[in-house]
Amino acid sequence: MASRKPTKAKRKPAAAAAPMKAAAAPKKAAAAPKKAAAAPAKPRPAGKTKVSPDEARAVFGVLRKHHADAHCELTHRSPFELIVATVLSAQSRDVMVNQVTPKLFERWPTPEKLARANPAEVEKAIGRLGFFRQKTKSIMGLSQRLVEEHGGEVPKTLAELVKLPGVGRKTANVVLGVAFGTPEGVVVDTHVQRLSQRLGWTGQSEPPEIEQDLMRTFPRDDWDALGHVLIFHGRRICTALRPACAACPVSGPCPSAFRAEKVGRKPLRLRFATRAAKRA
Repeated sequence: MASRKPTKAKRKPAAAAAPMKAAAAPKKAAAAPKKAAAAPAKPRPAGKTKVSPDEARAVFGVLRKHHADAHCELTHRSPFELIVATVLSAQSRDVMVNQVTPKLFERWPTPEKLARANPAEVEKAIGRLGFFRQKTKSIMGLSQRLVEEHGGEVPKTLAELVKLPGVGRKTANVVLGVAFGTPEGVVVDTHVQRLSQRLGWTGQSEPPEIEQDLMRTFPRDDWDALGHVLIFHGRRICTALRPACAACPVSGPCPSAFRAEKVGRKPLRLRFATRAAKRA
């Protein structure tokens, strides 16, 4: 009888261990809510979502109505004055260019006269603008080319315009769209570049690729207005540093709304390098 008592005592701990295994089961059941909580989708990354062409065209329609007065703000009276003013506007505000060009064109109103001007006097006339020495070479050089190769007239094709000194694709399309109503592309300046990224119209970061995306998305009849509308919107509402999303008419469909400050802007080092180049 005495030898059986230890045997019964050993069985009691074994019976007590069973509840421990049963108690572990609720841990697996409790893990289920974690999977259910992960179901909501994360918000789309600002500036990286490319919307459909139909969505882009619908948003542009709203912006076009909101900025019905959008137009080229460079003061000019002829294609010649427009091409010169556009060349001068590189790295300069339109307001500053409009303060310089009246006296410039009063003294040298035609390509023939500007081509024969004294470079030092032209530099003095536009000296308030950045890179005025290089711009003097460009506007005098394109004036000489207009006289020698185009009879003093501004050519009407992109291929001919981009051969002129100081004239790139952007300047050429400004002239074609504004002066002649025949743009061969979309003007992609700093505003158009920034807004097309924020609105999800492109996933590219460089102007040539952005322009191709915009040309594929929008019909040719919209190309000229597209640049003017985005420039107005970029200056008035969707600014680089503090975009006014609360006042924006397309903040609803915009994938970057209320978090757009860092979208479409140059990297910090590049911004500093650009500023340093302007001061040089």
